[in-house]
Amino acid sequence: MQQFSERRVGDTDSTVVVTATGAVDMLTAPQLQDVIDTAAAKKPAGLIVDMTEVEFLASAGMQVLMVTHNRLGESTRFAVVADGPATSRPLKITGIADYIELFSSLDVALTSFSE
Repeated sequence: MQQFSERRVGDTDSTVVVTATGAVDMLTAPQLQDVIDTAAAKKPAGLIVDMTEVEFLASAGMQVLMVTHNRLGESTRFAVVADGPATSRPLKITGIADYIELFSSLDVALTSFSE
């Protein structure tokens, strides 16, 4: 089962974390894009997509990440939390990790965003 949620974190709630679980594929990617777009509309200083609990990341999910990266531009810092063969490996193999900051855990990402 997939689920997408959003929450603000940090001392000033300046960073938004969107958490994804389950599979991110052609059926669920539009839902993830909607949640990300809603979060981005609030103009946070930082946006992190946490894919720690994602079991399958299809090309449609990777496209959501690139579309988000392109839409945000320089106005919002954007990163993805992905660790393991289901998420970080495809992001590295496809070269997406060359464009999007990739962290191995949410704690590491949040620490980096708070510096």
